[in-house]
Amino acid sequence: MLPTEHTHKGDGMGDQEETKTGGTLPQERRLVTEIPGPRSRAMRARADAAVAAAVGATMPVFAEAAGGGVLLDVDGNSFIDLGSGIAVTTVGNAHPAVVAAVQAQAAKFTHTAAGITPYELYVRVCETLVRLSPGRHDKRALLVSTGAEAVENAVKIARAHTRRQGVAVFEHAFHGRTNLTMAMTAKAMPYKSGFGPFAPEIYRVPGSYPYRDNLTGEQAAARTIARLHAEVGESNLAAIVVEPIQGEGGFIVPAPGFLPALQAYARQHGIVFVLDEIQAGVARTGRLFAAEHEGLEPDLMTVAKGLGGGLPLAGVVGRAEIFESVHSGGLGGTYAGNPLSCAAALAVLEAVENEGLTERAAAIGALVEGRCRRLQETDPRIGDIRGRGAMQAVELVDPATGAPDPALAASVAAYAHRNGVIVLLCGTWSNVIRFLPPLSISDALLHDAFDVLAEGFARA
Repeated sequence: MLPTEHTHKGDGMGDQEETKTGGTLPQERRLVTEIPGPRSRAMRARADAAVAAAVGATMPVFAEAAGGGVLLDVDGNSFIDLGSGIAVTTVGNAHPAVVAAVQAQAAKFTHTAAGITPYELYVRVCETLVRLSPGRHDKRALLVSTGAEAVENAVKIARAHTRRQGVAVFEHAFHGRTNLTMAMTAKAMPYKSGFGPFAPEIYRVPGSYPYRDNLTGEQAAARTIARLHAEVGESNLAAIVVEPIQGEGGFIVPAPGFLPALQAYARQHGIVFVLDEIQAGVARTGRLFAAEHEGLEPDLMTVAKGLGGGLPLAGVVGRAEIFESVHSGGLGGTYAGNPLSCAAALAVLEAVENEGLTERAAAIGALVEGRCRRLQETDPRIGDIRGRGAMQAVELVDPATGAPDPALAASVAAYAHRNGVIVLLCGTWSNVIRFLPPLSISDALLHDAFDVLAEGFARA
């Protein structure tokens, strides 16, 4: 027997607003089958016979359509989306302007290779990144396909510029799944175990984790700098690569002052200061880039995820003199800056600028944080609430000891999934539930999602 059909609709204003970015999809949580339904189960059987098992999947359902704040599965179930495809569909899935831009470009050409026959779209995206990224200094930009590629290229550029090899990264960091970026990533399972040996000259140091280290930003920076000085040496460091908010590591927001102190240290010693904005960038935190919260002007900055509106695009933008250290032909790739992805990115950046999406991210953050605070008032297992804008998280712990509680996080997430809400886990100990809704979501859907999460905490 199927469960009783459950439908929750948003308020009228939210539904009308959602129509702009949600197409014809009703903006509601609606379950019409068990989860997963029969079609999703059949597709899982097909996938098990054809797709590498190591790929894995968080949700037990298969997507059919998405838009606004919902995702529809192949059985007709409508889920509230608090994941945005891991912070990718920031402006909303299938945003009409993105769809139109991609369709128009596909009718012209789908590929020439920017390193063979360049095209204006690539130039326009770079111009826009140069204009919008922090700092008024002379800048250049490079386009690639994935966030890991962007990080690798930032390291290549920093090494070419400094003629040094060492790269400093941080505890709880995530920078990608390639060989070099696996070395830069902290967490072993599932990202690194069994895949070594890794690239050398990567040095991991403690960063700032206010909930667990009880240090001010200045104190945490002093600890970091002392370690780098003693264990690596400034003359050996090409780059310091740091996330303004650690993503996979647990949505850790460093204490105020930590990042500016690192930037000052890097400048003092000729070390390239690289800010990895792959998850936090493109309006996610209530600013266009998270660097703006503390007035940072990174030497190089990596961007991806939200930039392409669902199409693969990433980039590096930063100081012209650093880019110019690299010889002609030293940077690039066959698909780097694909024209369809560039068309999508221009539509995304225009939507961010013209639709008030940074302000919407800030409003979403206030709503989500408020709901999390209400949960925490009656549930001491919620040890910490943190984030910026539409990038929020709760860290779940044993209230007696403060020890991470990954089982509780998994239980609450599974309850949400069964009841029509997509949430993602993260953190070094997998004890953090993160919230990354598309900025096109309505307040009503957010409240409905957190009603479900409250039930999940109560039952766990």
